[in-house]
Amino acid sequence: MNKPQITLFNPVSVIGSALLFLSSANNSVQATTFTGEPIYSEVRQYSTVIDGDPTDIYYPVVSDPTVSTPIALLLQGALVDKADYSNYASLVARYGFTVVVPNNLRTLQGPGGVELTGLASEQGQVPAVLDFMTIENNNPTSPIAGLLDTNSLGLLGHSFGGLVGIAALQDECFVGICTESYRFPDALKAGIFYGAAFNLRDLGFSGVPPIDNQAPIGLILGTKDGVIRPGTTVDTYNKIINSPKLFIELEGANHYGITNENNPVRAVNEPTVEQEIATETIARWSAAFLRAYVVNDQDALEYINTVGDELDDNVTVTTAEKIPEPSYFTGLFAVSLLTLGRRFIKG
Repeated sequence: MNKPQITLFNPVSVIGSALLFLSSANNSVQATTFTGEPIYSEVRQYSTVIDGDPTDIYYPVVSDPTVSTPIALLLQGALVDKADYSNYASLVARYGFTVVVPNNLRTLQGPGGVELTGLASEQGQVPAVLDFMTIENNNPTSPIAGLLDTNSLGLLGHSFGGLVGIAALQDECFVGICTESYRFPDALKAGIFYGAAFNLRDLGFSGVPPIDNQAPIGLILGTKDGVIRPGTTVDTYNKIINSPKLFIELEGANHYGITNENNPVRAVNEPTVEQEIATETIARWSAAFLRAYVVNDQDALEYINTVGDELDDNVTVTTAEKIPEPSYFTGLFAVSLLTLGRRFIKG
């Protein structure tokens, strides 16, 4: 079997001068000190098929063969092609993740019972991707053979994909989101989503139901989103039962701040922040959150809870952090809700 075609992806040439995060490569994901800058300078991309879905996979070029990278599954927004996330996915990969971006075609029940067919995420992609990547990691013809930590998975998502990701972080199969039975996988450690809310009004709920998450959840919302009502995302954050959780407001970004280009046809509001800055900011905070809870990177944890908000003029951060007890209380945890709704007057 021929090896899949590999594309060398240099996000610096795409993002341009807006990205000032050019750090030298570090050979160990676990040993690095998180500063907000990418760990790896080079990312490659190849295409494959996962469970019938055309899929793009982005992975960092790692020189140390003993290093393994966690998997990050990006759940696309409805009707948004995987190619539109190439900048974001490649940036997240530079922080030490192998990022999987499928195009999932499915049929949904629209308003009035009308069937709609198009690109849309579903919960079943989570176990399907895990199964595929486990095989891929042991496939000697794969570009990522031996690169993966298949016991560590994080979720990324946009819009409807974020809703699906929030559902997947619960040990429940939600009708309309989940097409088959679903069980929360042990490998799933955290998820962070942009322009998303868990509003299930169309599925018979009164709005946002309680979210019994089995892993940390982060939410990022542009202040110019226009598609997702801010109150719905705030309600989603408040309905997350289990800490840690994170809520980030990105000043001036609209619903498509995560994609390569703005979508003026579908976007309600025009962004007031440059697209490159919005995408880089979303990618950096996404990677920091996943490094904190998937990689157990304590520097990344400090970044999302304190340092990052102070350094980044474009965001306001609210966190609810779960603090472990001292070591003599092994296995016991106390939940400390640290609502740090810091609104600095920056600059």
